[in-house]
Amino acid sequence: MNPLDSYLRHEQLLQRTRRHFLRDCASGLGALWLASTAGRAWGATGPAKDVTRPLAPAAPPLPGRAKRIIYLHMAGSPSQLELFDYKPELKRLDGQECPASLIAGKQFAFIQGVPKMLGPQFAFQQHGQSGQWVSDRMPHFASVVDEVCFIKSMYTDQFNHGPAQLLMHTGSQNPGAASAGAWATYGLGSDNQNLPGFIVLTSGGKNPDAGKSVWGSGFLPSVYQGVQCRSQGDPVLFLSNPAGVTRGLRRRTLDAIQEINEQTARDVGDPETLTRLAQYELAFRMQVDASDAFDITREPAAIHQLYGTEPGKESFANNCLLARRLAERGVRYIQLFDWGWDSHGAGESEALNHGFKGKCQSVDRALAALILDLRQRGLLDETLIVWGGEFGRTPMRENRSGMEMEFVGRDHNPGAFTIWMAGGGVRRGFSYGETDEFGYQSVVDRVSVHDFHATVLALMGFDHLKFTYPVSGVNMRLTNVTKPGSEVIRGVIA
Repeated sequence: MNPLDSYLRHEQLLQRTRRHFLRDCASGLGALWLASTAGRAWGATGPAKDVTRPLAPAAPPLPGRAKRIIYLHMAGSPSQLELFDYKPELKRLDGQECPASLIAGKQFAFIQGVPKMLGPQFAFQQHGQSGQWVSDRMPHFASVVDEVCFIKSMYTDQFNHGPAQLLMHTGSQNPGAASAGAWATYGLGSDNQNLPGFIVLTSGGKNPDAGKSVWGSGFLPSVYQGVQCRSQGDPVLFLSNPAGVTRGLRRRTLDAIQEINEQTARDVGDPETLTRLAQYELAFRMQVDASDAFDITREPAAIHQLYGTEPGKESFANNCLLARRLAERGVRYIQLFDWGWDSHGAGESEALNHGFKGKCQSVDRALAALILDLRQRGLLDETLIVWGGEFGRTPMRENRSGMEMEFVGRDHNPGAFTIWMAGGGVRRGFSYGETDEFGYQSVVDRVSVHDFHATVLALMGFDHLKFTYPVSGVNMRLTNVTKPGSEVIRGVIA
């Protein structure tokens, strides 16, 4: 071989990429791909998926009442002792030193030394035919408690916000797992192909401590991750066409990109190429449908009064109304995060006797309105509403550096917290589980985070033990394979 031929041969080899290798060896590697995690996930075995329509609606394997979910997460964790878990004994002990038995061997985020017991800061009263206890911070919500199912015996093993939020939404305290919303859209798809199947809305000025991992897809294909939308302006940045680009030109551009992506998918077999293709198409369709869905000014004055909305502003109330509009348009999973519930008492904004009052006022009317609005539209029976934080608060007053603080607050408490649900096949006007006399530990019918996830999946029509996704030889699931023993809480299902 002469030097020139040798040089050209060398240059040709340099240009050979992994893509060429995969294409030229398709007969062998194609079979390997079909047996791989990606191949099984995309229809080779297991759930049948149309790779060109990954969010196509699908029926669950079991009967399920919940066709969609609206999850309302109060980031920072509201105090159950000031809202729903009434403890007269704690009120009697207010201001007394905490018994040594309550703090021995316990780990706290900020409490040091011997704190004082802290009674409920607000008055409680029973409401509705069910006689549910609700504090005076939630007067509007109290009017709909006969639609609500409380779980008062939740507990977790995480006492810091980030890991606890990850656990609540992904089943793992570590990043990398798929969120519950991603699981829902993976299993059921979406009833509206012109909007994302999983939409996230935030209020309170900040994202959750755990960041966007709480609505991520983890090991699932990224087409199932949550899409964070804005409640003012374009729902998604850059959704509108640039100046001078018509819708027809945009369509021709996408057709050309689609042809390239389809060829790449045939050559390589990477499901993320199909994800990219589907997302381009979804963005094009969203240009018409999303603008309508997110325009709450189209609602009548009576609805705005019901929710307490203020169009043009970011607020929890606006997001609740948006959640109803998205639910009636077939979006499968709608996640609302409201930041600002971390009531330590380190400052006025996070004190139970100051900032906490404002947070309650900002959500109370909208919570009741969402339930009433879905009910009057015939959507509540098949829409599961979930409300809660990532853990509870202590029955002791926080005392940073062992000193009594100017403002009143409570530290993190993984031992007990309250979640409530409404619609979607849960029992109405019901309270499940109990905490001890101080609201400190769940003691009767205790519910772990994974029990809760198993129950939500059951309401959607899935057996949590069989609803899995293969990852590196392990069939991963929302209820976490490393912590077996999760159970569906049948007592809360109607």
